[in-house]
Amino acid sequence: MQAYQDMVYSIAARLTGNSAQAEDIAQDVFLKAYEHFGQLRDSPTAGGWLKTVTTNRCLNHLSRYRQRWRFFSEFQRDDEEDSDPVIDVAVPDTLFDDLAADERHQLVEQALARLPEQQRVPLVMFHFQDMAYDQIARTLRISLAKVKTDILRARASLAKTLAAAGSAGKT
Repeated sequence: MQAYQDMVYSIAARLTGNSAQAEDIAQDVFLKAYEHFGQLRDSPTAGGWLKTVTTNRCLNHLSRYRQRWRFFSEFQRDDEEDSDPVIDVAVPDTLFDDLAADERHQLVEQALARLPEQQRVPLVMFHFQDMAYDQIARTLRISLAKVKTDILRARASLAKTLAAAGSAGKT
């Protein structure tokens, strides 16, 4: 448990956007791991198993206790089918030069928590869990185009939030 507790908690916190829910999910994951301890004890794939179980628990939690995000966002007007959202905020490479690593980490985590669920979840799965777009689409049961759009919109929102945080911190 000690070897994987940070990984499990950080995945749950990033996916749910809520530390209390992340703690509950992490506890459930480790109870599940305890039930399978005989198989996991010496397994080289224990970390991957925990990552998968954590992701699935988070997705189940999100779908069970919150309205599914695709109610409105899955619908597109006919004239929007081929259009992609555009990131219109440029974030300078020097934005975080004056910040320590832990401050940068905290800013990114706070910005992630502010993202809407439909954007945060696929973004975390892609960037923090190294999942491919098609794997995210299958896991979330949404279209590949929606995954790409949500990740692009999440990046744009993060860029705006981080740019505002960076410029506020330098004034």
